[in-house]
Amino acid sequence: MRIGGVVKIRKILIDASFLLLVVAIPAGAQTTLTIATVDNPDMERMQRLSDSFVSDNPDIELEWVVLDENMLRQRVVTDIATGGGRFDIVTIGLYEAPIWAERGWLSPLDTLSADYEIDDLLSPIRNALTFDGELYAAPFYGESSFTMYRTDLFENADLEMPDAPTWDFIRTAASTISEQNDDVYGICLRGKPGWGENIALITAMAVSYGARWFDMNWKPQFDSEAWGSTVNDYVKLMSDFGPPDAASKDYSDMLALFQEGKCAIWIDATVAASAISDPEASTVADKVGFALAPDRGLGKRSNWLWAWALAVSKGSEHLEAAKNFVAWATSRQYAETVAEKVGWANVPPGTRKSLYENSDYLDAAPFAGMVLSSIESADTAHPTVEEVPYSGIQYVAIPEFPAMATAVGTQFSQALSGEISTGEALKNAQWVTGKVIERARFITDK
Repeated sequence: MRIGGVVKIRKILIDASFLLLVVAIPAGAQTTLTIATVDNPDMERMQRLSDSFVSDNPDIELEWVVLDENMLRQRVVTDIATGGGRFDIVTIGLYEAPIWAERGWLSPLDTLSADYEIDDLLSPIRNALTFDGELYAAPFYGESSFTMYRTDLFENADLEMPDAPTWDFIRTAASTISEQNDDVYGICLRGKPGWGENIALITAMAVSYGARWFDMNWKPQFDSEAWGSTVNDYVKLMSDFGPPDAASKDYSDMLALFQEGKCAIWIDATVAASAISDPEASTVADKVGFALAPDRGLGKRSNWLWAWALAVSKGSEHLEAAKNFVAWATSRQYAETVAEKVGWANVPPGTRKSLYENSDYLDAAPFAGMVLSSIESADTAHPTVEEVPYSGIQYVAIPEFPAMATAVGTQFSQALSGEISTGEALKNAQWVTGKVIERARFITDK
């Protein structure tokens, strides 16, 4: 119910990984929109601010289904592929948007008004969410990956982080700082298995090492020297200088460690910049620096391209209402609302050109220039040093990738935990990708 003009939010715990937030509005509501989204600070803020949308649309009720990243993907793809109709609006990424659009699972966002300013969207993000000339998902926030580090620890160690570091420098810095600080981990990198978890980080890292998932004939490449060097270096970095039980830690875990002052270097999503720079959330907010993602001198950095975007299920019975919500949540006006409520530094980044031309934002977000450079230099159409038959940097844009990559991610996680050797992990990765691709009939006789 509405009390004193404020939307009352009820939280219902369905199970340990399935959180349903029902935003109740007056009894006159005629339309209920069910929104599936990922459990992260930006999306949580969108839920809190959605009372303004409800106020302007009193005939619409919002029902939120909030899940962790792996569970979100499982629940959403099952519902939307089977036409279950559970969700009207789904939170998806660059990987899913064109594949799902081609399969007819999404409704095109072809009724956005001129006020939406679609040409204001950053080209790399907009292009990746477009299929056959139509936008099928609107970006809520966009990201690349880059290097975050503790400026005070670097200064104490007499180290200077380059704007464009190499992996060799990263290892030297992690080693030096670990030796000097017993209570700080030299480096933090994702370890939890999942195609959007450890595989995102390791694949981007592999790109900078000259590796690729497949050659032009769709032959798996995990038996290559480049992949061997990548996985060996990743495991050694984390084993020598990373936090304990790293194989179970995901983005959120590493974010928390950095905010607590436990990480000297963290290479991950650019969207984390505002969270670690927020003095209310981070104990090291005034001691944070930013640099590009590391490289190996081969012409490719380990910076990915991603966006969490809102799309409308083709099976929704409330298409126009759903599109109106998507337009509201991804508009310039929404960004201004966030700025008014919690400050410009917390505005969802990486989606609009105008944000990076806004002096208020640039003053509040010292990381803005580095984020924009990372996004604009990420080329999903030409992702690797050697030619490949697929698009995508930290993912391979084929339908078989999620299950295949999660299986590979499990192998790398087991190597990190010491259950198997890196050689065994790579051998198993080569086998499983070969079987999947052979079954999918991608492999040619050339």
